[in-house]
Parts: sequence; structure tokens; C-alpha cells
Amino acid sequence: MTDTSVDPPRTPRRSPAGAAEAPRPAARRGHRPGTTRPDDGNATAATRPAGTRPTTARPAEGATGAARQVPSVPSTPSATGRPAPGAAGVAGSAGPTGADLHLDLPATGSRRSALMDALREAIRSGRLAPGTRLPPYRALAADLGIARNTAADAYAELVAEGWLTARQGSGTTVAERAEPVPPTRARRSSRPPRPAHDLRQGQPDAAAFPRTAWLAAGRRALTAAPNEAFGPGDPQGRRELREVLADYLARARGVRTDPDRIVVCSGFAHALRLLFDGPRAVLPARTAGSLAVEGYGLAFHRGLLAAAGATTRPLPLDEHGARVGGLTEDPEIRTALLTPAHQFPTGGPLHPGRRAAVVDWARGRGGLVLEDDYDGEFRYDRQPVGALQGLDPERVVYLGTASKSLSPALRLGWMVLPDHLVDRVLAAKGEREAWASALDQLTLAEFIDSGGYDRHVRRMRRRYRDRRDRLVGALAEHAPHIEVTGIAAGLHAVLRLAPGTERSVLKAAAYRGLVLDGLADYRHPLLAAEAMPATDGLVVGYATPPDHAYPAALEALCAILPPPL
Repeated sequence: MTDTSVDPPRTPRRSPAGAAEAPRPAARRGHRPGTTRPDDGNATAATRPAGTRPTTARPAEGATGAARQVPSVPSTPSATGRPAPGAAGVAGSAGPTGADLHLDLPATGSRRSALMDALREAIRSGRLAPGTRLPPYRALAADLGIARNTAADAYAELVAEGWLTARQGSGTTVAERAEPVPPTRARRSSRPPRPAHDLRQGQPDAAAFPRTAWLAAGRRALTAAPNEAFGPGDPQGRRELREVLADYLARARGVRTDPDRIVVCSGFAHALRLLFDGPRAVLPARTAGSLAVEGYGLAFHRGLLAAAGATTRPLPLDEHGARVGGLTEDPEIRTALLTPAHQFPTGGPLHPGRRAAVVDWARGRGGLVLEDDYDGEFRYDRQPVGALQGLDPERVVYLGTASKSLSPALRLGWMVLPDHLVDRVLAAKGEREAWASALDQLTLAEFIDSGGYDRHVRRMRRRYRDRRDRLVGALAEHAPHIEVTGIAAGLHAVLRLAPGTERSVLKAAAYRGLVLDGLADYRHPLLAAEAMPATDGLVVGYATPPDHAYPAALEALCAILPPPL
């Protein structure tokens, strides 16, 4: 059956006065009795004034996608409804693909049948869900390079078959599915179920993120941002952020720097990768020698360093922090990674004498100290200890992030570098910023500059201090034999347990739906027992639960603690 899509031209009749009379509306070819012609969102032929035709294809009100102009290459449909040579979808080329509605039609064959088959398949497969509004048939015809009548007839046929529904003034939508989608096999989630009580360390209270203040800072930052801020990112980071960071770190942490020595990164792990991993690593493992780390720390960081080829040597710990005297005993060690303000996870600060000793070691050996200042703002018993970097900015790389103070979701950190390392770190990052969003950088810069960051840190310092006090109070009441070690600082505490009880306590916690870590998970596998005996303990993240869930988490924690021996 031939698909006739174009009306033959008509010669206007003349009125008795000799004036041209408007041609009568042409009969709709291909329209079958009993079917509903799809609504194109414009006046129909029955309601338009005689002799007028729409000049543009307008979609129905609320239709998906804006109306498209006819392609610049004229497409004159043939009598069969196929586009003429030069139009999209000519024989021998790839079939046309709609812009507002993705439909891939073959290059040959009946256009109406091809369009109907493509729409049926899209609905049958579930790609077009029930209720999906389709573009007006005029816009679809222009996108596909086919005749309007062809698209209109295809819509009308599918309405009659029940695949589509058409309502005057509302456009054409996908009907309730005539053929249900075969059920798909349910995916098994790789994530464990949410625990009843979450006391994992290293996570701030997510409910306390300053959404309103952050949104206001973002609006101000975007309003004031120059146009170039929306182009390719500077690998060193936005100047606005580096300037406010230089001022803030000098005031709050005693860091000595200027904006040109700060490089923005996407977090502490990203900083380690820039320094040690990849073909352009700043401190390649083959030439940097061994890396000294603290005897207890994050296994994730050790794994990252090991993957980069670095050999880590553990330093034993005591109540004064890392025993840095061991650095002079190993001539292969050229770099040391430390947490001087608040040892992670045991909780003690590095003794002043040892702070001076490690800087002297770096000067004498020509080495570097990497200072992880992960929670330096959160000290509750006295003024926070200043950054080690202030003792020698040319021998200490200061590493900080917004993960503990604001949220790990921001993925923003910073490196305060010795002058001779800045260009090498930038070379490792590449010509364009590929990690840290410029918009987040601008927002954080405005948040700090406006005082919002200081206010948030003060508020969270009071909240976390109260959380820690409640933890200590609950233990004094229900388990007075359990000792809380370390200083009053940070977002976690270590509970010392009797020897041989850690594993059983963790099993009891899992049974009650309580998630927390054992101290053994943080011990370096090469740390000799004679250098530092192993200690049983729990690492409790008291900052993690929201306020309403914290009392129940404390109750569950006290219930699983072992009785006194």
C-alpha cells in the first residue's frame, strides 16, 4: 500500500469579481475513520480559518522538548513520504535520529511503518514509560526529515492500537502499557544494610552540615564570580580560595605561607597520590627512599602508599606521640608522615621536644615531613596545638581538608608546600583542574571570608565536646573500669580494653547492630611487638550519629563492654 503523504497543488478558484478564493482545506489522507487524530498543540484543520497554515511547528503545552526549526538543508518529501536527496536519512546513509525524541529509523522502507515500529519498541522496552509526553508530530517530522502527515498518521495509528493517547490541548502521551515489560532480575546491592547504631570514626555529623549558610555563601560567590571562573580550572586552585586559606591557616593553625604556595586538591588521599603515585609523582618511590609512618594509622593510606611502590617503616608510639628518634637510625628514610596535633587514632599530641627533633632531622637529611592536620580545629581541653609547619615551612608539607570540619562530600583539601615543590606538584596535577570543582572552591572561599566557617567550627566544637563528655559520663556510670585514652580532641575516642577481649567485644557489637572499629585494625603489620606491645581497644566515633540517635548508641555501646576482670 502506497503511503501518500503530500497533497497535490490546487489552483485557486476565482470569485465572480475575479479575486482569488482561498483553497478549501484538503482532505486528510491516510486518516482512518474511527481513530483520533493526535493533537499537535495547535489549532486543528477544522478550527483554523480557511486558507491558513501554521508557519512554525509549536509543541503542545508542556510537551517534551522545544520546537525545532526545519533543517537548513531543505527536505522536500516525495510522494512516498521518504525524504528527498539531501535530507536526513537518504538511502545509503545512516537513518535519521530524532533530537527531542531519540528514535533511530532505518534509511530505507516505509517511513510510517518504521516510525511506528520504533515507537512500539521504545514503549515495549520501557524506555518510554506510561505518561511520557511525546513531541508534537510536526516537530518530530522536522527532526526526522519526514512528511508531517506521515508522523501524524503514525501517531493516529498508535492511538487506535492503544499505545498512545491523544487529548485536545494536552498533546500525545504514552498510554498505560498494552504489553508489560518483562520483569528484570533484582540487583543485589553491594552495600551492607544500614546499622542500628553507627559509631564509626572519621565522620562528622552529616545532619549538622550548615546547609542554609552554605547555600547563601554559594549564591554570593556565584554572583561575584568573574566569567573566567566558569572556564577550565586552574590546577593550583581558585585564587579566591587560596587567599582566604592563607589568612585562615595563619590565624587558626599557625601556618606560615602565602597564596602562591597553596595547591588545592580533592582530599588527603589525592594529595598522597600527587606526591607518590603516577609517572609525574613529586616523590617517586624509586628515589625517595623509605617513608616513615606512625605505628598506628589508617590502613587505607598504607595501602595507597604501597600501591605507589613506597616502603613504609612504622615508628612506635607512646604517651608523647611518635618516637621520632628512630628516624636517625635508618639512613634510607627521607620522608616522614605524621599527625602531630592529634595522633590518629591513639589520640596523643606530639611532644614539643619531638616536634623540634623531627624538624632538625628533616633539615639535616634534606628530607620532608608530611603533616596530616586532619582535625586540628577540634581541641576541647585547651587551645589547639599549632601546626608543625610553622617551625620550618621549607621542610614540612602541610595537608588539610574540609572533610572533618564540614563534610567529606565536598572533596576539598589543600597542600601548603615548600617553595621548591610547588611547580612539581602542579606538573603532577596537569594543565587543568580535573578533581576539585571551581564552584565549590568559590563557595568555600566566601564561606570562610564571611565568617560562616568560623561560626560553624565553634558550634561543632561545642557539640562534639558535649558528645565526648557524655561518652565519658556514660562509661563512668556503667563501665568505670574502661579507660578513655588520649586528649580531649577530635571526633573519636579510644577505649582501652582488657587484653584478649577486643575480638569478642566486636562480635557482640555486630550482634546488636552497633558498628565501630577495633584498635587492632589500625596497627602497622611490620610494627614489632618488642618495640610496641599490642593493645586491645575500641575506636569510637562519637561525632557520627545525629543528635537524636546518640543516646541509644551510647546505651548499646555500654551494653557490649566486658565486665571488670
